[in-house]
Amino acid sequence: MEVTETLQRTEPAHAWRPQLTTAHEQLAPRLEAFYRDLHEHPELSMQEHRTAAKVAKWLEDIGYEVTSGVGGTGVVGILRNGPGPTVLLRADMDGLPVEEKTGRPDASHVTVKDAQGHTVPVMHACGHDVHLTCLVGVAELLASSRNHWRGTLMMVAQPAEETLQGARAMMDDGLYARFGTPTVALAQHVGPMPVGLVGYHQGASMMASASVRVRIHGKGGHASRPQSTVDPVVIAAYLVTRLQTIVSRELDLTQGGAVISVGSLHAGSRANVIPDEAVLEMSVRTPTDALQDQLIEAISRMARAECEAGRTPRPPDIEVISRTRVMVNDDSYSRRVRAAHAAWFGEGHLVDTGMVSGSEDFPYFDGRTSNDASKAKVPLVYWYFGGTSHDAWKRAPGKTLWEKLQSLPSNHSPYFNPSPDCLRFGCESMLMAALACLDEEPKAEQAPEAGKRLH
Repeated sequence: MEVTETLQRTEPAHAWRPQLTTAHEQLAPRLEAFYRDLHEHPELSMQEHRTAAKVAKWLEDIGYEVTSGVGGTGVVGILRNGPGPTVLLRADMDGLPVEEKTGRPDASHVTVKDAQGHTVPVMHACGHDVHLTCLVGVAELLASSRNHWRGTLMMVAQPAEETLQGARAMMDDGLYARFGTPTVALAQHVGPMPVGLVGYHQGASMMASASVRVRIHGKGGHASRPQSTVDPVVIAAYLVTRLQTIVSRELDLTQGGAVISVGSLHAGSRANVIPDEAVLEMSVRTPTDALQDQLIEAISRMARAECEAGRTPRPPDIEVISRTRVMVNDDSYSRRVRAAHAAWFGEGHLVDTGMVSGSEDFPYFDGRTSNDASKAKVPLVYWYFGGTSHDAWKRAPGKTLWEKLQSLPSNHSPYFNPSPDCLRFGCESMLMAALACLDEEPKAEQAPEAGKRLH
C-alpha cells in the first residue's frame, strides 16, 4: 500500500478522541502563534534567552514549578500530581546558522554573532520550534486532565542540541540531583515524513557522533620559496585523503557503517603567502560507542604521523569538540509507547525507520557518567513524526516512503518547512507516550476534561 493511501484511512476509534479534539481546537490558535513566533525569532546554541523565557512563561501560567538557567539557558517545569512515576518530556530550543529560503511569511531574517564572532544568519532548520510548541501544548493538556493520571511531569526545554552541549550541560548542572531522577525520559523529532506517520526503531536507533578539530602547525613564508617553509596546506591535503582509509581499510565490514567527513578546512588568506597553520574540523559517525573511540584514536594517529612526515615544528593539536553516544531505546518502554501510538493513530501509521545516521545528545539524559551501558539510570524512548503537509507529500515524486523522502527538503536544509498541521499530530504523539508511562487514575473513565484550564 502506498503511503498516501495509508494516511487516508480512517483513524481508529478511541474514547478520548472527541474530548481531545475539543481541547486541541481551543489550544490550536495559541499554539500556532507560539510556533510562528519561535520560527521567526530563532536563536543559536546557548543563546536561547528569548526562547527560554517564552517557554518558562507558558509553563508558569499553567501551574508548573519553573526553574530557568539550568545548564545555561535550559528550562525545567515540574508538575506533581500524587504518587507515581516521574516522566521527563524533553524538547530542544536552538536554531542553526542557516539562511532561511522557505519564503514563508514568518521566515527568519535574524543574523547574530556566533561563538567565534562571525555574523551569521539563523534559522529553525531542524524543527526545534515544532518540538517546543508540542512540549508546551502537551504540558497544558496534561495540566488540564490531572484527574486522569498520577505521577510527576518534568518538562525540559534543552539548549544547544545542535552543538551536542546542552544535555550534558543540564546534567552537569545537577538536573536529577535538583529535580529528581525520572522513571523514564521521552523525546521526539519532526522530520520530512508526511503528517500522520510515526517512525520508530527498537534498540540502537541513532548513531554516535563526535566533532574533532585538528590544528596543524607549519612554518609560513613566501609562496615563491616553499623550501624555506613547512607548508600546512599540503599536510592537511594529505591528511584529508588519508582519513578516508580508516573506514575503508581499518574496519571490519561486520562492524557496520561509519563515516568520517571533513566539513571544514581553513588555511591562509593570500595566494602568495604560505600560512603557518591549517585547521580541519570533521564529523565522525559510528553505530557503536566503542567504534567511536577507535576512530578518534585512528584520526589522532594519522594526524600525528602526517605532521611528522611533513616536518612540522611541533605535533598537531587534536581536540574532540563535542560528542554524543548511540541513542538506544529501552525495550520495555519503547514497546509501551509504540502500543499507545498504534492504539491512537492506527498500526498503518507506524513505520520502522531503521538506525539513522543522524545523532542526538538526548542519550545523556540516561544518567550515565561513562560509556558503560550497564550503568544507565534512566530508560529512554525516542521517536520521529512527520512534518510534511499532505499536499506537499502528494506532489513529491515517487511512490514509496523512501522514494518521496529523497526529493523533500530535510532537516538542516534552508528549505526545511514543517507544516503547522503537524503541531496537533506532534502534541498527540507526545501526549499518548506520556500517558503510557504515567499511572492511570483507577477511577478515570472519561477523557481529559477538555479546556478545564485552557485559556
